[in-house]
Order: sequence, then C-alpha cells, then structure tokens
Amino acid sequence: MAPAKGKKREVRLEARKIADLVQREIDDGATTVEEIHKAIANLPLDILERLDVFDEMVKDVRKVQDTSIGAIYDVIRRVNHEVGNYAKEILGGRPTRKSAHTPAHSG
Repeated sequence: MAPAKGKKREVRLEARKIADLVQREIDDGATTVEEIHKAIANLPLDILERLDVFDEMVKDVRKVQDTSIGAIYDVIRRVNHEVGNYAKEILGGRPTRKSAHTPAHSG
C-alpha cells in the first residue's frame, strides 16, 4: 500500500503546483489588463490636461479613475486568491472550509 500512497501524494503535490501556477498567471494577467485599462482610460485625460483649462478637474478625475479601476482589479485578484485556496484544499484532500465549518446534521 505504501507505493500507492506515495503516488497519490505525488499527484496531489503536482496538482497543487499547477493550481499555484494558474493562480499566479491569473494575477499577472489581471495586473497587465489593469495597466492597459488605465492607459486607455488616461488618453482623453491626457488630451484635456494639455489644454491647461481643465487642469485641476483632470487631476481629480484621474484620482477617482485610478482608484476605481484599481479597486476592480483588486477584487479580481482577491477572488482569484480565494478560488486558488479553495482549489488547493480540494486538491490537498482536506475538507473544504464549507464542509469543515458546517455543523453535523443531527436528526
């Protein structure tokens, strides 16, 4: 039985490595898309800023825009992190948080 257990552990470890890789790639992808999103969103503000008429307004809009875009991608990264943790729990053969915290049904 020992070789089967060792093989099972090896498969779980490999699956967790893949889950980590996928999680990192999603985070990196979200960061790249966030940078592109901000660059595109800044184009009209850059033009308005050059006019020197709306200078203060553009600075305020830019702050709000950067904060809101950043918040969106922070949520994506947080969800990715939680899904990654959940996947690792499943792949590790441990009970998931839901089943671990759910009281036993008596009845």
